[in-house]
Amino acid sequence: MHRHFFRHHDCRSRHAWGGHGGPAGPHGRGRGGGRIGRFLEHGDLRFVILALVEEQPRHGYELIKELEERTGGAYRPSPGVIYPTLALLEDEGFVRPAGGETGRKLYEITDTGREALAQNRPNVDAVFGRMAEAAQGSESTRPRIGRAMGNLGLALQSRLSQRPITPEQLDAIVKAIDEAAAAIERV
Repeated sequence: MHRHFFRHHDCRSRHAWGGHGGPAGPHGRGRGGGRIGRFLEHGDLRFVILALVEEQPRHGYELIKELEERTGGAYRPSPGVIYPTLALLEDEGFVRPAGGETGRKLYEITDTGREALAQNRPNVDAVFGRMAEAAQGSESTRPRIGRAMGNLGLALQSRLSQRPITPEQLDAIVKAIDEAAAAIERV
């Protein structure tokens, strides 16, 4: 079967979910997550998210963390993948907002979503199986370390792009990085 991968900036388009002529290309990556084709066939992410929301109502961030955990850190979808997928599922009537904290939309599955999920359950179960295998057999540390390094880089970039930092703040940042490096050498 021909595998497709999503580019996080293309997922708002409905074409990313069906047909071979959509904008999804072979090099899409989730932030720090690597190629998702190892787990997901074209269009599977919608139903995987739907299955996770069926288990319990979830926020987008909770879905990101759950997918990362289920793959042993090998795949961490970006918000640019998860939130457009949730919006699409909501447009299709498969999920609906369930309330929640201010600024965070909690999603729950609808009856229509349950019906659609039931029709796609074999594919979803197969994806969850591949994720479990990756989590159990993940002897490669590269995806998890890459994700952690990406998080560090984003935190530094975010902090350094804010208001000017004082020399004391810069010293604290450098000290934290040096301490992290020393702690890694001791492991």
